[in-house]
Amino acid sequence: MRNLSIYIHIPFCIKKCLYCDFLSYPASEKERQAYLELLLSEIEGQAPFYKGHQVISVFIGGGTPSVLDGREIEEILWKLKNNYHLENVLELTIEVNPGTVTEEKLAAYLRAGINRLSIGLQSTNEEELQTLGRIHDYRRFCHTYDMARKMGFHNINVDLMSAIPGQTYDSYKETLKKVLAHEPEHISAYSLILEEGTWFYEHRKELTLPSEDEDRRLYELTGEMLALHGYHRYEISNYAKEGYECVHNKVYWKRGDYVGFGLGAASMVEEVRFENPKTLKDYRTRVRTGVVENKQALTGEEQMEEFMFLGLRLMEGIEKKDFLDKFGVPIENIYGETLAKLRREGLIEADEPIRLTPYGVDISNYVMAQF
Repeated sequence: MRNLSIYIHIPFCIKKCLYCDFLSYPASEKERQAYLELLLSEIEGQAPFYKGHQVISVFIGGGTPSVLDGREIEEILWKLKNNYHLENVLELTIEVNPGTVTEEKLAAYLRAGINRLSIGLQSTNEEELQTLGRIHDYRRFCHTYDMARKMGFHNINVDLMSAIPGQTYDSYKETLKKVLAHEPEHISAYSLILEEGTWFYEHRKELTLPSEDEDRRLYELTGEMLALHGYHRYEISNYAKEGYECVHNKVYWKRGDYVGFGLGAASMVEEVRFENPKTLKDYRTRVRTGVVENKQALTGEEQMEEFMFLGLRLMEGIEKKDFLDKFGVPIENIYGETLAKLRREGLIEADEPIRLTPYGVDISNYVMAQF
């Protein structure tokens, strides 16, 4: 059987954050119920296409999935377990935000088999949290985190953000120190990007943003402090204690099969990409007809490009043999000149495996663009 990862999109949140460009919005109880019915119908209706797959990871993201009742999350996972092969699932994650989780919800997650929480913190600094438009303060994060530990969660990720407007080197260092004191198993640390369509993008001229050099200093600080506390960077923005790398995200970076359910969810199965509609009206039609209209079979060239720029995100890099086995041609025949150029520029180690140098990690967007 082929391995498969499943993503479930819950588009609801309490309030839209000022930097967020994800498909998410506040909704009434009635709207949430209507969406949940569509989601469950889609999960069941698509099951016959995946009878030959065994699920290795499930990720419930959003939005803020923890705005749903625990019973509703249980219902989603019950529907999955009754229609897909989840006997060998390695990791089952749900994203939660401080202030939206109760002991009852956590107990429901455990009953449903969820074994990993991803908590959106971003910063421990109250002013920075307000700047981002977050609904919580640091105290609420501590309460949520401690409650999760008490309830029996042993695999927790914490999301952090650098380059926040008004953030300083010292304030970010303080955030890292406080988070490290909690000893989560995994930390995702991203630099703020101003995405079109967000409040931040529309008001970008009013924001006090760090320079490129200051941003890089924060990035380097992250790696240094986390390494000292036993976290290894396994991907450009992700750090884990031994044995706690995120199974689900590595499926994306290694181009495994994944299917997404819910509004706007993306899929890639056997080198074919497709995506659910981003409006509720079109999603309803999609679920009722069961027809996926926008399937895109990736060309060999597109597959090679993705293999390179996704694989280079991982610190383990790319094995030349893997490229040869997958595409039947030596990697030098396709990317010899590009690899030589990047090696001359000090951005990659082009021996075995091919991976980014520390400088290459710093300007990884430039490196990826070469492919």
